Amino acid sequence: MSQEVEAIEMIDITLPDGSVKEYPRGSTAKDVADSISKGLGKAALAARFDDVLIDLNIELSSGGMLEILTADSDEGIDIFWHSTAHLMAQAIKRIWPDAKIAIGPTIETGFYYDIDLDYSLSPEDLEKIEKEMKKIVSENLEVHGRVVSRDEAIDLFKKMDEDYKVEIIKALEPDETVKVYSQGEFTDLCRGPHVPSTGKLKHFKLTSLAGAYWRGDENNKMLQRVYGVSYPKEKLLKEYLDFLEEAKKRDHRRIGKQLDLFSFQPEGPGFVFWHNKGMVIFNEVVNYWRELHERDGYNEIRTPVILNEELWHKSGHWDNYKENMYFTEIDNNGYAVKPMNCPGGVLVFKNSMWSYRDLPVKFGELGLIHRHEKSGVLHGLFRVRMFTMDDAHIYCLPEQTKEEVIKVAKLILEIYNTFGFSEVEIELSTRPEKSIGSEEIWEHSEKVLAEALDELNIKYKINEGDGAFYGPKIDFHIKDVIGRSWQCGTVQVDFSMPDRLGATYISKDGQKEVPVMIHRAILGSLERFIGILIEHYGGDFPLWLAPVQVVLIPVSEKHHAFARNIYDELRSDKFRVKFDDRNEKVGYKIRDNELQKIPYMCVIGDKEVESDSLAVRKRIKGDLGSMPFNEFKKTVFEERRQKL
Repeated sequence: MSQEVEAIEMIDITLPDGSVKEYPRGSTAKDVADSISKGLGKAALAARFDDVLIDLNIELSSGGMLEILTADSDEGIDIFWHSTAHLMAQAIKRIWPDAKIAIGPTIETGFYYDIDLDYSLSPEDLEKIEKEMKKIVSENLEVHGRVVSRDEAIDLFKKMDEDYKVEIIKALEPDETVKVYSQGEFTDLCRGPHVPSTGKLKHFKLTSLAGAYWRGDENNKMLQRVYGVSYPKEKLLKEYLDFLEEAKKRDHRRIGKQLDLFSFQPEGPGFVFWHNKGMVIFNEVVNYWRELHERDGYNEIRTPVILNEELWHKSGHWDNYKENMYFTEIDNNGYAVKPMNCPGGVLVFKNSMWSYRDLPVKFGELGLIHRHEKSGVLHGLFRVRMFTMDDAHIYCLPEQTKEEVIKVAKLILEIYNTFGFSEVEIELSTRPEKSIGSEEIWEHSEKVLAEALDELNIKYKINEGDGAFYGPKIDFHIKDVIGRSWQCGTVQVDFSMPDRLGATYISKDGQKEVPVMIHRAILGSLERFIGILIEHYGGDFPLWLAPVQVVLIPVSEKHHAFARNIYDELRSDKFRVKFDDRNEKVGYKIRDNELQKIPYMCVIGDKEVESDSLAVRKRIKGDLGSMPFNEFKKTVFEERRQKL
């Protein structure tokens, strides 16, 4: 008697290195990971199968491309963080069962969850939540997802009394399905994927609390937002927490108050009040900007802050940017406070008759612009409602476009290098969903930008759909001294706005033609850029930017006359000098001026008076010893000149 053995059906799985392996149909991504190596199986969090993210326990019914995701990838760490957000929400629900959960996305630095809870959470409660999270981790609950219909999901979350989830689901189309994930008694609405079990999430830290309106609408209820971060290894978590501590020390709001640079007042929320020392930095940045722009052939202009409503309709801002604008009425006519400098700059260009021989024409503007930001997103100098944009607009012939983009890119990199930003990442952003202009114009503009970067041999990545509404752009991201990335510079090719606003030049054959308009900013918002500088330098500005460059500290009153002569001579050479003649001990004055982060402190006693010298201390480096005054002056002259 023969026994038939059922053949096991195999499927071909293609791995990222191009190799193909056979697995029984119904194998999971976890099975594949384990078969490759024990280490990969242990580190696996989720997978990508034929470009679709899946959970590790999903059975594979057919062959295809499979990539195992670990926390070493951007997508992997995103999944890890989102899974930890669910872990946190579950812990909160265990401690406060009446809490309602809203949304819990990942962000660039971890995750958060918005919670509706009558009890007001305090920093001490974060430890309580962490303790419960550790308990759930030790339970090693299996995390599994399932797809349900829209109506099933509504019924499920109604029974759970989760009003915010019900509201989200009701906004979907009637025939849509949704995915829900469960771990133990906790169920949440989520597209996934997630880590296979809570035991994976051992190393986490809840970092802060904040308030947030539901859906970002000030008319909705204020929820409590809990922020956190997690990593698969304790060492990585510690490194990140050390980074957070360093970032906290460098917080520009704290340093700005300590050094008396700027303030914010309740009479003008979101509007910066620059103090004298802050204005010194602001003006030094502006002076440097003007110096290079004059060198490179830019003509500076200044346009009004308020312009009539009709202009903003023509420019496209009314349809694409209205919610971010402020409005007023003058002589019974509608006006808008400018959110961008571009339309006003076009009007200046239109005011003259231009020939093709005149092009390119370069207008630079340090324009004061206003944008309505919701109060919940205001953040020191980084997010304000009024700021100065270092705009420039280049009007050129189509055949000049690439050359001008190359020149702008070189200028941008030169300026960043001066400020100490040597590491720059570049993105080319393409047409967004909400835009103006033809497909042909967009394709040509994107090609011009790509060719310019290629000729400069600059590496860049494509950022699909993130261009400005009027044209594609190149964005420049600088990295500060502790590794944070900041988007500042931008170059945008615009074939649409000049046409919409009637900007023309006379071509070779005597016809009116529309110029190409290149929008570009290097520093972006000067307020934001100065905030970045404060944190990059930690308040220890290089000599050329420092609000006070040298402080003279006479030991006693008998040294005042000599110190005053030094003070007058340095002042005549345009140095920013402080004369500290307070009736305090020298040690006290040194410590106090150290806190003000002044680059050079010069102590003057009997020895210095007799030898026409200074006892020099340099910030961070410490005591430099005795130095003849002329030598000191030569040193600081050169340091200032080179912007060191």
